[in-house]
Amino acid sequence: MTRGSRTASVLPFGDRGLVVEFADELSTEISGCVRALSRRLRDLPGVIEVVPTLRSLLLIIDPLTADRNRLAGTALQLLQNLLPDQDGAGRLIELPVVYGGDAGPDLADVAKMSGLTTREAIELHSRQDYQVLMLGFAPGFPYLGIVAASLRRPRLSVPRTRVPAGSVGIADALTGVYPLSTPGGWRLIGRTPRIIYDPRHPDPILLRPGDHVRFVPVTSAVFPEIPLGSPGLVEPAGRPAMEVRDAGLYTTVQDLGRTGSRSLGLPSAGAMDPAALQLANLLVGNRPSAAAVECTAPGPVLRALDDVTIAVTGADFSASLDGRELQPWTPIAMRTGQMLYFGAPRRGMWAYVGVAGGIAVAAVLGSTATYVPGGLGGAGGRRLRAGDALGRGEGPSRLAASSSISLEIPVEEAVVRVLPGPQDAWFDSASRERFWQAAFSISVQSDRAGVRLNGPAVPARRVEMLSDGLLPGAVQVPEAGQPIVIMPDGPTTGGYPKPGVVASADLRIVAQARPGTRIRFVPATIEQAVDALRAWEETLRDLSSK
Repeated sequence: MTRGSRTASVLPFGDRGLVVEFADELSTEISGCVRALSRRLRDLPGVIEVVPTLRSLLLIIDPLTADRNRLAGTALQLLQNLLPDQDGAGRLIELPVVYGGDAGPDLADVAKMSGLTTREAIELHSRQDYQVLMLGFAPGFPYLGIVAASLRRPRLSVPRTRVPAGSVGIADALTGVYPLSTPGGWRLIGRTPRIIYDPRHPDPILLRPGDHVRFVPVTSAVFPEIPLGSPGLVEPAGRPAMEVRDAGLYTTVQDLGRTGSRSLGLPSAGAMDPAALQLANLLVGNRPSAAAVECTAPGPVLRALDDVTIAVTGADFSASLDGRELQPWTPIAMRTGQMLYFGAPRRGMWAYVGVAGGIAVAAVLGSTATYVPGGLGGAGGRRLRAGDALGRGEGPSRLAASSSISLEIPVEEAVVRVLPGPQDAWFDSASRERFWQAAFSISVQSDRAGVRLNGPAVPARRVEMLSDGLLPGAVQVPEAGQPIVIMPDGPTTGGYPKPGVVASADLRIVAQARPGTRIRFVPATIEQAVDALRAWEETLRDLSSK
């Protein structure tokens, strides 16, 4: 549709999303329309959460209950008389800033390129209030606009590998504040001592879309370190269940992830293989969404602090109990003092240990999932360490299930169903043909944020775009043309085109594929993807009723 000089359309985003996309331009008016629309749509049936961005709105939906056509029609109908968000509800938040020097190493270059003195550049940057147009990239990272034309400068051609928390940067017409120490390519002109993301706080994120920020120059400040991850050992909550004798490479507490915080730049986290976690829980009598232990190879060594029933699912890491090989995908009685070991990896990347009663840790923003980069959730917001002790709940909600079900774990090659992405039209016929016909391989650089693929380049005709919402499963293609599949710890927004979105039921296959495994994409419809999810839900119900 067209309203004035703006256009908007509704695009599918895999089986769990819809994107309402406005004109591809940066303006406070369009950002205001996005926020206004998000308020109108967020409580509709089937909508789980909304993610407003610079020029688009991502609707995260329940694929089994949402009426996509009705949601799309409602969005377009609302746009006919929609006014930008001008209700003045946004707060004004002042941030003290030390400009230049070590705090702002790029200030002198920005001023010189702008034909200004550093003092003039500081005055120009701090004289206006900036609106929070969106949050993304990292938890609480504010995209603030709009910067005065004479001060606008592009991102660095080579991003820094580490930007200190609190750094204030400029990227084209936007300015922003790094909430955490992360890599980044914005030009750094100063630094604030104000903490804008604090995982220790019940509401860890300071800013909200629609707020206004005023930068106040100061001559000096003490810059605090952002506390990430508990420094001490974890004490068991509830009844003691397991002691970590060896933590392995990357062992955390996970559940199915948190919802409701993607608009704040906070990813869902949660299990890399949700189905394997659900089965681990059902096998020991828990509800499918209970917290469990997730690990990769080399795995941990866990000692039982009490008699407990466990189940090991997911990747095959040669699990054994006191040296005797353990039967996976089945309930196992573990006696006090017995040791659970993981050995040579045979197949898969992520294994799960379900414990009767569930792992007892405090929920943060509605979930126990560990988000290590943000120091949030799980056992102290970090990976487990030797000496940590894990507790469990009072007991399973029902008797343990007996099941012979196990899940596909790819070995040499996997076929993955993919739906067309919101920027599918950005790719020419040659790139699309390579995307659908090539065999990509899993890169060793993959992690919980994204699975990187090696193979023929599939570049888009256009690379630059304003950041919009992301979901796990989105296939982003950076400038070099090598696809990246977004995973549970991945960013909530991104500025690269997406030719496809992995069907939710198949994302676990990508997660379980070891480096070097070949991945082939096959086209799928939304109906096929939803049918696969519905079939899995029916399987869970059948197991729960046994």
